[in-house]
Amino acid sequence: MDLQLSGRRALITGGTKGIGRAIVEGFAAEGAAVGFCARTAADVEATEQNLKQHGVPALGRALDVADGAAVTNWVNDVAAEFGGIDIVVANVSALAIPDEEANWQTSFAVDMMGTVRLVNAALPHLERSSAASIVTISSVSGREVDFAAGPYGTFKAAIVQYTQGLAYQLAGKGIRANTVSPGNTFFEGGVWEGIKSGNPDLYEMAVGLNPTGKMGSPEEIANAVVFIASPAASRVSGTNLVVDGALTRGVQL
Repeated sequence: MDLQLSGRRALITGGTKGIGRAIVEGFAAEGAAVGFCARTAADVEATEQNLKQHGVPALGRALDVADGAAVTNWVNDVAAEFGGIDIVVANVSALAIPDEEANWQTSFAVDMMGTVRLVNAALPHLERSSAASIVTISSVSGREVDFAAGPYGTFKAAIVQYTQGLAYQLAGKGIRANTVSPGNTFFEGGVWEGIKSGNPDLYEMAVGLNPTGKMGSPEEIANAVVFIASPAASRVSGTNLVVDGALTRGVQL
């Protein structure tokens, strides 16, 4: 299937590790130019250089998505460099799971407002695109109560609500908006690698809950994101695409 992404321009937050890095590479493999950000300058530079060595138009920026002005400047700079924006993917999460007041504040600033500010900054550019698409990354923890109930799960649920509102509000402008909700995803340096070594009982319980007997990979999540963002999914908007290997058992009606 031709996803019709060649020559398109995609922005991804949190694009140097895990799911975000896989999303960046997924768009690049389909011929899209990629702009991405992350907090660590060295990781941003290394990722950008790696992409450019493979002939991919790439532009990285070190920033914190909780800084609204920095997000807006980055979006506008990438749009100027690439001549526009077609796709934005709000991927960053603070992963602030414990039910503590500081984590509620951090989750609001990073997970929720990081998403809102990215979308608001990108909208003027998306309105000029012939294939505009917004994808937000939520989680199965936003769909049902699990060990991450609290700030993380609450704001992941809010992101789904926000995105479905966008889909309805922006449909008349030809801008699609969808959410992808990953299940447990394992990668080197990720939260589940830390849990595997630091809390093996929780790790084994989480693996055991999945009927596939394993966690997902960043590439499996990225494949879903790249498809739903692409013109090949032109009729899909307002959807929360759960990518969890049948982990969750609730029925979406």
